[in-house]
Amino acid sequence: MPAPEKQRTSRSGLSLLKKSARGANVILRRTANVWLEAKARRRLAGQLPTAGSVECALYFADERINAYQVRQWYEPMRRLSESHPVALLVRTPRAALDLIVDCPLPIVLATSMPEQERFLGSHPIQIFFYVNNNKENFLPLRFTEPVHIHLSHGESDKTSMASNQLKAYDYAFVAGAASRDRIQRQLRNFDVGHLLEIGRPQLDVPRNPRPMPDDGRTVVLYAPTWEGDRAAMAYGSIVSHGETIVAELLADPRFRLVYRPHPRVGVQDKRQAVASATIKSAIARANEADPDAHHVVDDAREFGWPMDAADVGIVDISAMAADWLSTRKPMIVTKPSEPSAKVDPDGLAGALWLMPESEAPEVRQIIERLMRAGTPQEQLAQVEYHFGDTAPGACMSRFLRAVEEVLD
Repeated sequence: MPAPEKQRTSRSGLSLLKKSARGANVILRRTANVWLEAKARRRLAGQLPTAGSVECALYFADERINAYQVRQWYEPMRRLSESHPVALLVRTPRAALDLIVDCPLPIVLATSMPEQERFLGSHPIQIFFYVNNNKENFLPLRFTEPVHIHLSHGESDKTSMASNQLKAYDYAFVAGAASRDRIQRQLRNFDVGHLLEIGRPQLDVPRNPRPMPDDGRTVVLYAPTWEGDRAAMAYGSIVSHGETIVAELLADPRFRLVYRPHPRVGVQDKRQAVASATIKSAIARANEADPDAHHVVDDAREFGWPMDAADVGIVDISAMAADWLSTRKPMIVTKPSEPSAKVDPDGLAGALWLMPESEAPEVRQIIERLMRAGTPQEQLAQVEYHFGDTAPGACMSRFLRAVEEVLD
């Protein structure tokens, strides 16, 4: 048995090794960040907006994994730029390098508060837009001259959609009466006059069509959300329902599956990432076994074509459920298997039937019944409640009018 003094010496040596390793990792990370920032600034240098040209800033403080939140606002912001020029203000070099690939707006990298101040000093900024509730949003909120508008990145029944953080903004643009009622129901001392209903302008963005074989198969979109960062937000169905749903549909030649997982699947719970990888492998094997099946894993940056191509949508409690409403086609919403997940009885989840995990093996029969009966009236009634007028162009026009109203 080692002497106590030797044990202490051994532990001290291990502690020094750990501290040295941590210090080396910190140095490596800082070096990598400096290199990334220099690379991002070189890439952005050729497209920076000229001084005095920007009136609105779309602010994004997150990393690239959440870049989908910005991408869905590309076209509405491009349209707004025709009358009020918009720049994308990004806080991290990785996000800037990711977004510069396809962003139609000029991108400004501002990693510090002095850089943000210089940006405001160089342009007549009237509006700051925010696509999420990142804690870093607190930094530009200190500026009193611009109007601060929360946009979010989708309409849903998730508990995060009625956050007390909304009180920090001058206005929140919401999709419709459903969102207004949800916020009024759940927040105390909130002035609903700060809410402006704009519909869902993303519904008016032209979608790139993807032809599917016209062979009589029923096309099913399965678009699960991610697992959430806490139990109350655990709406994802990949582990609970997903593998069973996919196995059932792949086994039946009457169906064609389009699988589109949320970009954040597996970030918090690695079981979700493993289950999603298993689903993708199963789809690949099914296509090899039957080349006429043409099942699809859709992980493209832009989303839209499955909304047109699919006959039925299988979604979780998420923005995908609300977006699918606009298609007016049959829909299955999964019931969260996590008991602590907050399900709003007054929202979409309370108006529609939710498929529990135990009924996932019966998904084919459920789809058959839906296709025979057509879209339920209770689902159709939710379209106007969530989005208002969804005639072509109506939501985009409401968004642009709401901006003018704020500026006036």
